[in-house]
Amino acid sequence: MLPAPHGGTLKERMASEKEKEEILKENLPEIEVERDLAWEVENISVGLFSPLEGFMKKEELKSVLDTMRLPDGTPWTIPIVFPLKENLGERVIIKYRGKPLALFEIEEIFTYDPKEIAKKTYGTDSTEHPGVVHTLSMGDRFAGGKLTLLSKISHPFEKFTLTPKETRVLFEEKGWRTVVAFQTRNVPHLGHEYVQKSALTFTDGLFINPVIGKKKRGDFRDEVILDAYQALIQHYYPPDRVVMSIWNTRMRYAGPREAIFHAIVRKNFGCTHIIIGRDHAGVGNFYHPYAAQEIFDEFPDLGIIPFFFRSFFYCRRCGTVVNEKICPHSEEDRVNFSGTKIRRMLLSGEDPSPLYMRPEVVQVIRGYENPFVEE
Repeated sequence: MLPAPHGGTLKERMASEKEKEEILKENLPEIEVERDLAWEVENISVGLFSPLEGFMKKEELKSVLDTMRLPDGTPWTIPIVFPLKENLGERVIIKYRGKPLALFEIEEIFTYDPKEIAKKTYGTDSTEHPGVVHTLSMGDRFAGGKLTLLSKISHPFEKFTLTPKETRVLFEEKGWRTVVAFQTRNVPHLGHEYVQKSALTFTDGLFINPVIGKKKRGDFRDEVILDAYQALIQHYYPPDRVVMSIWNTRMRYAGPREAIFHAIVRKNFGCTHIIIGRDHAGVGNFYHPYAAQEIFDEFPDLGIIPFFFRSFFYCRRCGTVVNEKICPHSEEDRVNFSGTKIRRMLLSGEDPSPLYMRPEVVQVIRGYENPFVEE
């Protein structure tokens, strides 16, 4: 049976066409937001961040930072806040790319030290951490209150976009009682396939959920990732056991806290399990490689079950992809999966070996003149 949404109820905050017309007639003050914040607005409004119905107020933010729970005790680990540059009133229209996106009913304006937010969220205040840099750039004034979505954001990957209500209906239609989620920001190699199929062995369905959003130079472009996964699913997966849908958001690189947040979001999608690998949502050397797995011990009431995977590799003597728990052979027999090495091979014109990556996936990547983000 699929899990109840986090907090018990899916919190959708979307206006009907009539409600939208009435709201826009009010000629309310407007505020334009950038892409990452716009996606945050939509994610809240479609229920992905249930039980949140809007941006956090001060009490909620403090509780999340200090206890990793909302004031009522519900697990929640990541601040969801709206930086405020100017006072515009209690009812504001949030706009994105010049179009009305949502009604923001501001209940509280407050100040909070961004250094404290960064330190407690990321476990560091080092400006070498990209999440810290982002948090410090927000300033110290925030607005909390409920949202009502007026229109969804248009983007090139709408056919890959499903809301939590839609995924839940789809999983039910397929007869899935257990669904495992896999988060990705990369094109798939054989290690990913091994992990996904291992988890799928114990569940009814696999939910591949690429994170689409801000990327750094050298990352694979979003469309390359999606096309590569389509090829992998077409050639190597039973089609009735896999669903792929994207999540438009930015990576926070908050390590353990973000792993819990990712699990909550996938629970809202309707997943019963989530794959958590080595250094999930980490960056650099800021977190212990398995900190994102160990933190789940603190949340027995999370309502979604993690599948933990440690290191995995191709063993020449075993003749297949294995992990350290089941392979007795030495390091000399191992071919480790390295995203950096695969990128380097592709950039140099060399095709990764079938021991690394399926030929059909390589062919998709080669179909792009430049498969990587340049800026």
